[in-house]
Amino acid sequence: MADFQDQWPIAAFHFRVEIAGEQISFQEVSGLDQEAQVIEYRHGDSEIFSTIKRAGIVKTSNLVLKKGIFDTDSRLVEMFQKIYEKEYYGDEGSRLDISVQLLDETGDIVMSWNIHRAVPVKLTGPSLKSDSNEVAIESIEFAFESIEAEV
Repeated sequence: MADFQDQWPIAAFHFRVEIAGEQISFQEVSGLDQEAQVIEYRHGDSEIFSTIKRAGIVKTSNLVLKKGIFDTDSRLVEMFQKIYEKEYYGDEGSRLDISVQLLDETGDIVMSWNIHRAVPVKLTGPSLKSDSNEVAIESIEFAFESIEAEV
């Protein structure tokens, strides 16, 4: 007997991203990763010849967001430019909160990832080729301190 009879998994193409409360449309989101580092320990007089393993500090990867470039949209460039103005170096209030929400076919939130204290660390412009017929894509990468997944 199947666990989810008469159900289909949620499609990955219907999602919403909010950065500091502002909704921005992106083509692709990656880096929703978190991993607990392993702490290994063995005391010297242990009769067992293996280590004890415990969960340690949680480590996150960088969040990468990609979107098409529009003539009048410079939000990602402006967000990254604030690094030169040293706006992200102050207190934690200057950092960004980001929400990535996976939506079902009716637009209801199925799962969300809340990213806290994010800072843009990389801005990538498009690859330009004279014989290409692709859309110009820009990407921004954020380092962040914590992520919460909500179902």
